[in-house]
Order: sequence, then C-alpha cells, then structure tokens
Amino acid sequence: MIRIVLADDQALLRAGLRSVLAAEEDFTVVGEASDGAQAARTAQALDADIVLMDIQMPGVDGIEGVRRMVDSGVRAKALMLTMFDLDEYLYGALKAGASGFLLKSAQPEEIARAVREVHDGSLLFSPTVTRRLVEAYVRTPLPTEGVPEELSALTQRELEVVAGIARGLSNVEIGTELFLGETTVKAHVSHILNKLGLRDRVQVVVLAYETGFAGRAV
Repeated sequence: MIRIVLADDQALLRAGLRSVLAAEEDFTVVGEASDGAQAARTAQALDADIVLMDIQMPGVDGIEGVRRMVDSGVRAKALMLTMFDLDEYLYGALKAGASGFLLKSAQPEEIARAVREVHDGSLLFSPTVTRRLVEAYVRTPLPTEGVPEELSALTQRELEVVAGIARGLSNVEIGTELFLGETTVKAHVSHILNKLGLRDRVQVVVLAYETGFAGRAV
C-alpha cells in the first residue's frame, strides 16, 4: 500500500485528489497539510511514501517544504503539483529534492501512474519535460573533455548509466543500449545514488546538466 500525504492550501483541491486516489486499491491517503512545514511534519509523523505537494502555498511553500523533508531525513518522496509544465519555481523544487512533478490538469490515470512511478523510482516522471525544465533554468557549462569532479567517484559503466538517465531513458532502455539486464541497471543506479549522495533520478539529471556532463560523449 502506498501511503500518501496531500499538501495544498486549497481544501477543495485536496478533496478532489483524495477522491481520485481513493479509487486505487494500492493507495491510501494518510494525511493532509495546508503548507510545506505541515507537510514535512505530517509525512514524517505518518511515515508516508509520497507527498503530493503544491509548489505555491502561503506561509511555507512547497519548495521549502521539500527542503525541510530532506533536511529532517523524511523518507517520503515529493511529487510536486504545478499549473504549468515549465513553472520557474519547479526547477528550484527539483533541486531541493523533489522526485518529480504533476500538472494540476492531469487526468486521474495520469495521477495514479505518476504516484506509482515516483514511488517505484524506476522511471523519472515526464522525463522530456523535466529535461526541458532543466535546460531552461540551469546555466549549463559548456561540455568539456574528461569527467567532472562531481562525478569522479563513478566507474565508467556508472557514467554510462548517468548519461542514459540524463537523456530520460528508463532502466530497460538503458539496459538495452548497454547490453545489461534491468536488475543490473537498477544496481548501478543504486550505487550511483549512494556514491553521489542523491535521493533519486531527478537529482541525477540536474547534476548531469549542472556539470556539463549531459549531452557529451562518455
């Protein structure tokens, strides 16, 4: 069962999301919050798996809410709610530690799929839009020869996996490209996250762009 906290200052939107999620047998909404601070506390107290977090809330917004979740060691992953697919605030949320984002106009089946994908961690939700977002708001260095210092702890194979993640490929697609089994790719992803001290694939994408590694030959 995937345990979910809803964080939005609009009670009507929370009620709508709760109704949508209640239709899924593997979901349970364990709590609600009206700002980022309450969301972080609630997610920790109720041991949530996912927080559906609005970006713009009065008081403590969603970005600060994600930051507080990360700083306090909350294990829940944040799936950000936004009106626009290139909301300028969204990049800040991803950089703070959010695991993906969801348009408020999404259909019920899209919401369910997004929650499951972020919970599973095997796919980056909306990879194409995420790359567009990163490209729009990060000042990417020009690609250079050699491995960026931030990625120097990785093996050559792990660098190849990072390159695939940055392109938005799934584990299966990376495995096909590198002639590896999906289980092996998952193991590489886990090692990459541990070595770099990152929470999930979204942060790998951000780091790959920030260091100029994305788009270069490995």
